[in-house]
Amino acid sequence: MSWTTSRDLKAQLLRLWQRGELLRDLVTGDVRFPLRLILKTPSSADITARFDGVRAWAAELASARSLRIEWQELRHRVQGVQKIPASAWVDTVEDALNLLGKRKEWVRFSTQVEATRQTHPALLPWLEKRPLQALERVDEWPRLLAVVSWLTQHPSPGIYLRQVDLPGVHSKFIEAHRSVLAELLDLALPTTVVNVSKTGLGQFAARYGFLDKPVRIRFRVLDPGIQALPGPLCPDVSLDADSFSRLDLAVHRVFITENETNFLAFPQVRDAIVIFGAGYGWEALARSQWLKACTLYYWGDIDTHGFAILDHLRAHFDHVESLLMDRATLDVHAPVWGAEDTPIQVDLHRLTPEERALYDDLRDNRIRTGLRLEQEHIGFGWLSHRLRSLVGDHTEVTARALP
Repeated sequence: MSWTTSRDLKAQLLRLWQRGELLRDLVTGDVRFPLRLILKTPSSADITARFDGVRAWAAELASARSLRIEWQELRHRVQGVQKIPASAWVDTVEDALNLLGKRKEWVRFSTQVEATRQTHPALLPWLEKRPLQALERVDEWPRLLAVVSWLTQHPSPGIYLRQVDLPGVHSKFIEAHRSVLAELLDLALPTTVVNVSKTGLGQFAARYGFLDKPVRIRFRVLDPGIQALPGPLCPDVSLDADSFSRLDLAVHRVFITENETNFLAFPQVRDAIVIFGAGYGWEALARSQWLKACTLYYWGDIDTHGFAILDHLRAHFDHVESLLMDRATLDVHAPVWGAEDTPIQVDLHRLTPEERALYDDLRDNRIRTGLRLEQEHIGFGWLSHRLRSLVGDHTEVTARALP
């Protein structure tokens, strides 16, 4: 039987709720009720062939609470004059809430909307756009509004999130709700105090004028003749990006590697340092303009992401050379090939012809599906041999034991 039942009518109303349409009316002030629902009724043939079923269907609709049924009188050639449901209506929002069992949620969202209208009407478009998400955060909403109020009163505060002094609001609360706060603050704050160049959750603090914890750059001096700090030769040093950018070291070569063990075991090389890489996050390193006067080498995994990171690094330092990211290195290490779970497919425009050819082979699975060679699997002797060929004097490269 395909006739519309009271359950079907409730399902129609529920879909409106699940799309946020009913809650949205609280923000916009739109009047939706009385609301006519879609009602599929029996045909004349059904009345003849399934008369008892039609009577039961009509009785079930008639007994449904919070629905108003309009009836139509039909004169049937066999059954005579009959009254059957012709349309179904929900007359008021109260009837809809009773039918759905959503009165509690409606009251809570209504309170949420009114509080927003009184304190930050600029946020009403967010409630209109995301009513269900707003309802999920109804318990946190007063604190979210408090954060918005505080920032409107203290734009670009220049302090750490930990220093925001609000009852019941701590830095972990702000960090946990950065996603929704970013949308709210973009609506509430003047564009002049929002750094729109800072995007994503990781740059939330910088976008709204908070101090962010400094990005640290970790490096080792590879030349025992360079005394970077008092103490042991070739120390493992971490500096904030600003301090690193002001270094004045007598180095001509800078190696960057993504693997910590390779970073720690990197051989001694005259006039050189090695930096522990940052993946796709090269903005902090880009502050160090003195690196442009050095020969830079990047050593990453031989996979699509490794070449993408190299490509991204070249956006800041276009003279970077790749190290051990070539076909010869890949082929000689075939016994330790691995698999890349999620290869990227984009075109990379900052690779050399040789790098691009290998990248295309990996991306298009011409060698093996999802092939990768992780840098930690490359033999130490192979690295030392390549370094000697780069520096030109075999006495400049010295193996170093792991600390």
